[in-house]
Amino acid sequence: MKKTNIRHIILVTSSLLLAGACSKSWLEPLPKGQIPEEKYYKTAAEAEAALTAVYDVVGWQGNGYVTKVGTVDAASDDHLAGGGGPNDVTDYQVISNYTLTPATGPQAELWKKGFAGIFRANTLLAKIEGISMDAGVKARYIAEAKALRAYFYFDLVRFFRNVPLMTAPVVAIDDMFNVAQAKPEEVYAQIEKDLKDALAETNLPDKVALATEAGRLSKGAVHALLGRVYVWEQKWPAAITELAEVNGATVGGSKYGYKLVDNFGDLFKSDMAHKFNSESVFEISYNSSSNGGWDCVNCTEGNVLNIMTGPRGYKILKPEQAPDYVSGWSFLVITKSLFDAIHGDPRYKYTVANLDSLEKNGIVTYEKGFNNTGYFMEKFAGRVANRSTGGTPELNYPQNIYEIRLADTYLLEAEALVRNGESGLAGTRSFTLFNAVRARVGLPAIPVTLDNILSERRLELAGEGHRWLDLVRFGKAATFLQSKGFIAGKHEVLPIPLLELENTKLEQNPEWK
Repeated sequence: MKKTNIRHIILVTSSLLLAGACSKSWLEPLPKGQIPEEKYYKTAAEAEAALTAVYDVVGWQGNGYVTKVGTVDAASDDHLAGGGGPNDVTDYQVISNYTLTPATGPQAELWKKGFAGIFRANTLLAKIEGISMDAGVKARYIAEAKALRAYFYFDLVRFFRNVPLMTAPVVAIDDMFNVAQAKPEEVYAQIEKDLKDALAETNLPDKVALATEAGRLSKGAVHALLGRVYVWEQKWPAAITELAEVNGATVGGSKYGYKLVDNFGDLFKSDMAHKFNSESVFEISYNSSSNGGWDCVNCTEGNVLNIMTGPRGYKILKPEQAPDYVSGWSFLVITKSLFDAIHGDPRYKYTVANLDSLEKNGIVTYEKGFNNTGYFMEKFAGRVANRSTGGTPELNYPQNIYEIRLADTYLLEAEALVRNGESGLAGTRSFTLFNAVRARVGLPAIPVTLDNILSERRLELAGEGHRWLDLVRFGKAATFLQSKGFIAGKHEVLPIPLLELENTKLEQNPEWK
């Protein structure tokens, strides 16, 4: 068993310059090899490389193919684990059928990702003041590092609730074994502080230059993240303020230039003309030009979901009618429940790849993998047109992932307004925001209720890693997930990975003792 616990992460991050991290988007590749810490963090270029390494963790993909989006999709009522069999990527299987244990499940990868990002951010923040460089650039790097630390902690506190809170590097060996957990409210307070500190920095731009800085945080993105944090904390007035800052005083009039794209289907195209579009608030960048291979999946620059979610054994019988899917691994198949909910919706054809229908009409054939329903993820299924010719093609698909997009922030603000007492009827801001999302795909306006918001988020954001978190946040997880084995009062939080408990002060979450 590979030990990837907190002590290992702290030790590696404390002694090395994040060796082997992959570059993303706007940033230059990191120096190759291992550079001792005492010889690093001396120049502006090294500060930039260190910030690169913090951003790199946002798109973290584990060597076991576990990602944040994949995990929460598998856990939701919209997807089943799928794959080639009941033991194929076990971490997804056990979260999908709720047989996970502290020793087995995707929680180890999520924990490792979160704290790797935090330790990298903490190291940069501790070292950057001693670097001689342009003061404005330095201030911007500090703002970005704080916002990214908040981003990682926000995921950790939502998934695990009881996590260590560290805002400085852990250097002494003995200290690595003495890290204790903080109260969730203390973690949320630090998240808020980091995001507010970032927003107070004048050198953090309102918008980034897409030609050279796509993927970096802007003030608009940080406001959106803070608004999402306030929603989770149920601080409705504060959430409304932050999300309105992103969405604009008038719907469609965001001062940051955000606007719903006209064609919903364009959101999921992989070409550069559609990446970082007007609806993108915070986007994780992938490309098809890296040389990532089977020996180091997390070294790739490609999006592993593209090969994982495609139909297995895909064969075209009628080329003039068949989509150009790549034969994939049939993970995260869409449930009959989601299919029934979205089948009559205009977003259906951009969300669901209906292999059942294609096969019945003699257009294609495909292998029936584990949990097969006949329905696959159209949003992410790999395409021949995007297939890489270099490295390992299966691991080098270029489709980006939205961490935050405008339709999400519209629906979040509408929810906060209704929870704060607004009626949700015609003439209210919540009504306008909510129905702007529906109008984009040609659906009629309806009143804004919490049930309608939950349903609309399901259809609009299907497959994008929101459904399970929404069900937990709405208190509806047990209702919708009982048939998958979800136990109320237990599965709303993940277990602390078993290895993290060995010889440390960390305690298992009460639900999992």
